Amino acid sequence: HVWDNARHKTLQLLQNKPFPNSLFGMGNPLLDISAVVDKDFLEKYGLKPNDQILAEDKHKALFEEIVKKFKVEYHAGGATQNSIKIAQWMIQDPHKVCTFFGCIGEDKFGEILKQKADEAHVDAYYYEQTEEPTGTCAACITGDNRSLVANLAAANCYKKDKHLDLKENWKLVEKAKVYYIAGFFLTVSLESILKVAKHASENNKLFTLNLSAPFISQFFKDALMEVMPYVDVLFGNETEAATFSKEQGFQTEDIAEIAKKAEALPKVNKKRPRIVVFTQGKDGTIMTKGDKVETFPVLKIDQKDIVDTNGAGDAFVGGFLSELVQDKELEQCVKAGHYAANVIIRRAGCTFPEKPDFH
Repeated sequence: HVWDNARHKTLQLLQNKPFPNSLFGMGNPLLDISAVVDKDFLEKYGLKPNDQILAEDKHKALFEEIVKKFKVEYHAGGATQNSIKIAQWMIQDPHKVCTFFGCIGEDKFGEILKQKADEAHVDAYYYEQTEEPTGTCAACITGDNRSLVANLAAANCYKKDKHLDLKENWKLVEKAKVYYIAGFFLTVSLESILKVAKHASENNKLFTLNLSAPFISQFFKDALMEVMPYVDVLFGNETEAATFSKEQGFQTEDIAEIAKKAEALPKVNKKRPRIVVFTQGKDGTIMTKGDKVETFPVLKIDQKDIVDTNGAGDAFVGGFLSELVQDKELEQCVKAGHYAANVIIRRAGCTFPEKPDFH
């Protein structure tokens, strides 16, 4: 009998499967409107080939024109939601390991997002309101660049007191052991982020954040730095890292140095040193580890196999989180991130085949 119990415990450990709702994400659920466009289109709307911005008045017509003029595809998007879906896809089983919170409208696009989250086996709890329509993001593809213009609309209406604070919702937050929020959400609800970040810190759980876009480090610097002391893992790419460094007065453009300096920023939970992970497209990924900075080469890919790089960064984070939530070594997390990104860039939008082939 004792032996049976021991055997049962061992089996459980061997299967070491993550439990439902153990990875929590909160962010802007957007429907991506994706199209290959031309240089004139970018110039007309003053877009850089590779950037992420929030739509202003001058971009309003862009959303109509892209649909009229180019062949568009609709994909469920939003940075955090993408990463959470990829993590669930990498994990496969059980379903609903990943929880997602965000705000949508009661409309057709909102229904699509609900359906897509369901198909991806993500446990999505949307705050639905009628004042604003579901948010969209125009993904303007040229070659292997993508310029993203987000019209947040409903996504911008997320309210802590209307959703996060509700008892049944907060229970789901408490169930999680790893949290991920893209920096983009700093423009929406800083108080929601802080509530989740403080919960993670007080309970020695992992809170992870993404720099997301240069404009976050520039124009939402105060909000970003209010959350930073709670960040256990900080993600970003080379452009975002450089902007962050400039805004923080680090006085260096060396990505490894920036990572070290970001790691050394004040931190509330001293039990865990901060880990900083910066991707650099086709160049190696940088990760801090103690007082060392390591570089991990990405998987090689032929230029002609790249369909579009939209979602590559989100996929990297999703892969990374899928292993992190299973308590795997950090090197393994990076490997999973590289694998997921490599799969995503061979496909349009942030979409994936039926099953991963990652070991």
